[in-house]
Amino acid sequence: MFDFLSKSFSRVFSSIVGTGALTEKNVQEALDKVKDSLLQADVPHALVDEFVESISKEIVGQKVTKSLKPGEQFIKVVHKRLLDFLGGQSNLNSDSLFQIPSTIMVMGLQGSGKTTSIAKLAHFVQKQAKKRNKTREILLASVDFYRPAAVDQLEILAKQVGVSFYRATNTDPVSASEEIAAYAKKNHYELVFLDTAGRLHVDNKMLQELRDIDSLVKPKYKLLVLDAMTGQESLNVAKAFAQSVEFHSAVLTKMDSDTRGGAAFAFRYALKKPILCVGIGETVADFERFRPERMADRILGMGDVLSLIEKAEEKIKKEEQESVLRSFRRGKLTLQDFADQMGMVSKLGSLSTLAKYLPGIGGAQLSPEMIQKGEQDMKRFKAILSSMTPKERLCPKILNGSRKERIAKGAGVLASDINSLLRRFEESQQFAKLFKRFGRF
Repeated sequence: MFDFLSKSFSRVFSSIVGTGALTEKNVQEALDKVKDSLLQADVPHALVDEFVESISKEIVGQKVTKSLKPGEQFIKVVHKRLLDFLGGQSNLNSDSLFQIPSTIMVMGLQGSGKTTSIAKLAHFVQKQAKKRNKTREILLASVDFYRPAAVDQLEILAKQVGVSFYRATNTDPVSASEEIAAYAKKNHYELVFLDTAGRLHVDNKMLQELRDIDSLVKPKYKLLVLDAMTGQESLNVAKAFAQSVEFHSAVLTKMDSDTRGGAAFAFRYALKKPILCVGIGETVADFERFRPERMADRILGMGDVLSLIEKAEEKIKKEEQESVLRSFRRGKLTLQDFADQMGMVSKLGSLSTLAKYLPGIGGAQLSPEMIQKGEQDMKRFKAILSSMTPKERLCPKILNGSRKERIAKGAGVLASDINSLLRRFEESQQFAKLFKRFGRF
């Protein structure tokens, strides 16, 4: 997500960070590069001009803050304006997407990922409730009778995420909506996600049908699902829906694809509506809240450590995290600790995925070749550690030549690979000693 913009902005900033002063000339050169990057990312020309002009007005003639270098001052202004365009500061203390009880009407064109997004939303709500030791009574239902097997698809997804599903007996979308609303009320569901019919393009019949359903069901929330890969066309779709049906917020899908981020960058500023969530993969778990400040940080190569921590909390058991902390508190690691740490890193995703969340790495600093080498090293190290006995992992000092030869043969590696692992392990040992000495835990 936003990889193209992140790399482009990194190149722009690297050209200005080392300058001794901000001049009209070097600022204009940097702004021209920012403009080119945004246009290549499929941001509408008018919005690009407005964005660049807002930076220019603030930076030209501005006195540089004493605590910041000139290049840093430029980045600070760009970050501020970028945050404005993406939606401003969000409330990080609230993970709740919807009030209870609510009916959520979900709209979008065919192929936008609307039906899958409903399952992802239900899964996300369940996950957030579980963190607070709660459960939610959720119902999924569809009135999309135009697309073959759309209702069946939603039923399958409902089973997959462990929520209820209701199949209306009516086949008229408006009448079916009324039936679903009555069923949900009778059975006291807290959240009802209503999947509406889409078309291949915006047309009057679809919009009128949505208006009729809206008038009858009176949903508390109306969400518009947009395909981020369609670029500027997604903004045209959003404008058509906003004028005819209205909606509260958007869900952007396929943000893990080759999309250059232009739709997400422009949506909030152009439509004056928030982006609620983004789809970042094929599975129901590949779904994130859209945090403008975190996205701004990621685009500018500042990383997104908070999101990485949240991923760790979801995918790594608490006892595993505490085990690593105990090792660091002792100031002494074993190769078993080292193996456990690599196992936890693997649960968070590939190195290329993790790099996007780390400051200074998400932009252009790590080449694909470097990431590929890191992935290969991880695989080798895991094989080596798996070929060791428990005693060798707990006491690496006993690793003499014959033991290394046996381990190398079992892991299918060279003795030099084992020495490389031991050097990395020693570096981790030194970090553990430093953490203990400075009382970081």
